[in-house]
Amino acid sequence: MHNTLQQVFGYPQFRLGQEAAVSAVLAGRSAAAIFPTGSGKSLCYQLSAVLLPHLTLVVSPLLALMQDQLGFLQRHGISAGSIDSAQSRDDANEVMARARSGELKILMVSVERLKNERFRNFLQSVPISLLVVDEAHCISEWGHNFRPDYLKLPDYQRQFRIPQALLLTATATPKVIADMQAKFAIAPQDVITTGFYRSNLNLLVEPVAGQDKRRRLVAWMNERANQPSIVYVTLQKTAEQIAEHLNRNGIQAEAYHAGLAHDKREGIQKRFMGGQSNCIVATIAFGMGIDKSDIRNVVHFDLPKSIENYSQEIGRAGRDGQPSDCLVLANRDSLNILENFVYGDTPEQAGIRRVLEEIQAARGDGQWEFLLRALSDHSNIRELPLKTLLVQLELKGVIAPRYAFYAEYRFKYLIEPEALLARFSGERQQFVAAIIQVCKRAKTWATVDFDAFYQQHQAERNRVVKALDYFQEQGLIELESKQMTEVYSLLNTDFDPQALSVELHDGFKQHEVTEIARIHAMLDLFATDHCLGYRLAHYFGDENVPRQCGHCSVCHGSVAHLPSPPSLPALVDKNFQGLCGGFIHRHHEYSANLPGAERLTRFLCGISVPLFTKLKVRGIPGFAALEQYPYAEVREWAEAHLNSL
Repeated sequence: MHNTLQQVFGYPQFRLGQEAAVSAVLAGRSAAAIFPTGSGKSLCYQLSAVLLPHLTLVVSPLLALMQDQLGFLQRHGISAGSIDSAQSRDDANEVMARARSGELKILMVSVERLKNERFRNFLQSVPISLLVVDEAHCISEWGHNFRPDYLKLPDYQRQFRIPQALLLTATATPKVIADMQAKFAIAPQDVITTGFYRSNLNLLVEPVAGQDKRRRLVAWMNERANQPSIVYVTLQKTAEQIAEHLNRNGIQAEAYHAGLAHDKREGIQKRFMGGQSNCIVATIAFGMGIDKSDIRNVVHFDLPKSIENYSQEIGRAGRDGQPSDCLVLANRDSLNILENFVYGDTPEQAGIRRVLEEIQAARGDGQWEFLLRALSDHSNIRELPLKTLLVQLELKGVIAPRYAFYAEYRFKYLIEPEALLARFSGERQQFVAAIIQVCKRAKTWATVDFDAFYQQHQAERNRVVKALDYFQEQGLIELESKQMTEVYSLLNTDFDPQALSVELHDGFKQHEVTEIARIHAMLDLFATDHCLGYRLAHYFGDENVPRQCGHCSVCHGSVAHLPSPPSLPALVDKNFQGLCGGFIHRHHEYSANLPGAERLTRFLCGISVPLFTKLKVRGIPGFAALEQYPYAEVREWAEAHLNSL
């Protein structure tokens, strides 16, 4: 173990906690490594993988994280690969072949990949020594960033006969740790926690009224000219606005968010990592997998989503051990917007019932096929909560995923069809001629009609797709596939849709309560009169810290009394007809029913659902008119007016 650490990785000694985690794994036990961001969790699985006899399977939630770690492994001569949705089929096949032959030591995948029937069959045929769960807090409903697909990982471990698991996370409360430990049967002594206190981070909370935040940010950044810094905001539009404001005030800054094109995001990240750019204004899309050791400042221009998010985001500062400043420009202005994000993820009960009725309607087919986007539109449930709902139905034994395929293929000829045909002879030429004949060609693109092809030529869809893939590889066509069709087995359709929809909806409402409480726990932390370093460590169950760190704003004598948001006009004085009349009229054209209070509240708070895209609600007066108000108050106000109609 020590030889490998030095010879393969080039480190003279282990960091705190690493040796205990690796020793547990090499002794054949499951373990959990809960270390602060930047403390070397990844080495625990990387070193173990080198010494274990078979494949190490790593489940990671982020593509950027995988790429970063693959680069590190390749530089150290460790045979590692990943399978992700951005790869070509040939690339994925090559990685699987290397795993089958025993050449590959580490395979990294997203949790969604395990839903793929073909990939699951492949895993059944490969001996696996260790399952690694990165960002393992995602498995717990009590944790932040809960990902429903993670709940199935203990089942997958049994299914693929993987003898042990290693869980890695930087942010887990005692409740989440207990949950992780129970789900993977980890002995208490193999849960290795190194503490959450970082002595080099200066935690500063400064109460600032909303209208003064920009001015304060410019002053703060001017005092720290050219130091690598991240400024976190909630919304994409805020990232653009604040970056522009900093540039106007002589501070070079770039905006980073999920709405930017992939190559643009990559360019910004590369410039920041290479030191050509020193300030990034970002949503939480930025930072995962960023291993830049000299970030000197992390500023929260808007409130973070939770204490866990705050801990993860400030954890990107000062990884080199040098003093770094973490500032929150705190007020309660964006509190309702943060809460509205939570409410927006709770589907309407009628939508859940619609999904259940679709499942029962497919009973005669023995399986259920759907397009996620179309099901989202039909049920009026956003795609992420819809995925959560599907996993809940799996866990209840109603459905099980089988496989997925692309419903639609279209292509653009890069050479003339006659020239394409001339490249083949005999039966193959006849087959290619049939493809050319059946595919409907518009001006530029030709669309593949699989049904017509099957009726006329009895050829399997699979053979057509393989031929199209081959044409693309040879540079003869440009191929596009879209509309991923999911196929599920039906295990139990004998349920009462009304009763089950109520039960599932109650589960979403309970999650809503938990998430709102998480936001308020964070506000309590920022307004504390106790040392911030101590309070933060205490939240994560770490009692082995000084009661006073001596370098946070509270220890400096400054307790943050967060300014209340500007007072809003009373809802009772608002004109219901003026705000809602246009939406009710548009909704009535679409459906005979009046919109319910929930749907009306989402309209007024600016929370989008699939139906709103169809109705083009952004152009209707009243959309997002009450986004600054608490969601529950708006719902009560809407309900009262609807009852009087």
